[in-house]
Amino acid sequence: MSAWKPITQLAADVQAGRTKAVDLVERSLAAIAEHEEYKAIIATLNETAKSRAKVIDEQVANGVKLGRLAGVPFIAKDNFLVFGAETTAASNILRGFTAPYQSTAIERLEAEGAICVAKANLDAFAHGSSTENSDFFTTLNPHDKTRVPGGSSGGSGAAVVLGLAPFALGSDTGGSIRLPASFTGCVGYKPTYGLVSRSGVVAMGSSLDTIGPLAMGVEDAALVLDVMAGKDPLDSTTIAKDPAGYVLPTQALDLTGVTIGVIQEYMTDALSPPIKSEVESAVAKLRAAGAKITQVSLPSLPLGLAVYYVLCPAEVSSNLSRYDGQRYGSFTADAQNLFDSYTRTRETGFGAEAKRRIMVGTYVLSSGYYDAYYKKAQTVRTKIINEFAAVFNKVDYLLGPTAPMTAFKIGENTTDPLQMYLADIMTVSANLAGVPAISIPCGLASGLPVGLQLIAPQHADRKLLQLAQKTEELLS
Repeated sequence: MSAWKPITQLAADVQAGRTKAVDLVERSLAAIAEHEEYKAIIATLNETAKSRAKVIDEQVANGVKLGRLAGVPFIAKDNFLVFGAETTAASNILRGFTAPYQSTAIERLEAEGAICVAKANLDAFAHGSSTENSDFFTTLNPHDKTRVPGGSSGGSGAAVVLGLAPFALGSDTGGSIRLPASFTGCVGYKPTYGLVSRSGVVAMGSSLDTIGPLAMGVEDAALVLDVMAGKDPLDSTTIAKDPAGYVLPTQALDLTGVTIGVIQEYMTDALSPPIKSEVESAVAKLRAAGAKITQVSLPSLPLGLAVYYVLCPAEVSSNLSRYDGQRYGSFTADAQNLFDSYTRTRETGFGAEAKRRIMVGTYVLSSGYYDAYYKKAQTVRTKIINEFAAVFNKVDYLLGPTAPMTAFKIGENTTDPLQMYLADIMTVSANLAGVPAISIPCGLASGLPVGLQLIAPQHADRKLLQLAQKTEELLS
């Protein structure tokens, strides 16, 4: 695993002519080829990436002032629309689809000089917690090839830890950035809902989806977020970025007077003892550095997973209804009629998990069951939102483990969907409430990474990143 310099240094070296953008792209593509066995990558953008790098080097030679990510390679989860390769969302139904436009996040990164070199594997349509639901292949954990890297952004997490690029993009609907970060041992940031545009990203659950970076350090993640964040006329749910931005200051946060609440519902006896020990060790270091630590309770958090797996499938069923083999999705050329085209397209194009979520979502939205399931879940979601708001009147931040377990074995949970869903139990509530959350490495349990999750109020992304930076420093 080859370590990259910090992004700011890479870009500065390119701007100064000390490093060629072409060389950085070649290094990234070589690393992808070298680590092909981990199956983190669905497709590479060899020609497109090299062409962009060549242009950047020519601009540097001509004295052009470039952006903050000049020549820096990155990898996008394959649900981002990107020129130069197919966008499949790791699903058979989108095989052969080439994007007519790029996602806003990609456009903003490229405007600052970043170069997309590859598309990362994921659970198909982001439905999963392990990448085992990819219609193509399962990504392997960089620390143990017999284990999963988490999901759905498992390819992005594995790619960053393997050193395939300095950073990668993921999407987080119920923990799909933070869980891979925890399982693979990198930083994964889920911003406040709407801070980064979802335009040009294949939708899963529209009221839950967030876009964020995975990187090896908080500083790099903060810079990437700063480039992507802000309102977008192509996405009406976007919000304005903090006027101060998200690039971290040189001076680390002073924890004196900072109050951090440890979430009781996440630190029960049911939590794996080695994970609990690592989280408690991190808490002790924060306390020693001046932070005030207190226990807090959000009583409705144990209901979060049930709420999520009612609301999310409902939105999934709506978003996937467009894939009918006519305007969207693969076309069945020898279909006998329209109904035959619909059924055959969906039978062969959707995997088992997509079908499961479509069926559950359609059921909870159907007449006679809407009030019993969907409406009730929305009511509990409001209660969770209110509990987060109330607890943030008492503490500045919340803390707990990212996941109740370390990376599990490939195949261990594939026959038990409910057990697979439990991997998200500590991450879904941040999505339901729309609050920012980050996972940072906080140690090892039996040789496998453990993630520490920090959560802040809505719009407090800058402060959360500063706390994460300080915590990262204390844990290093």
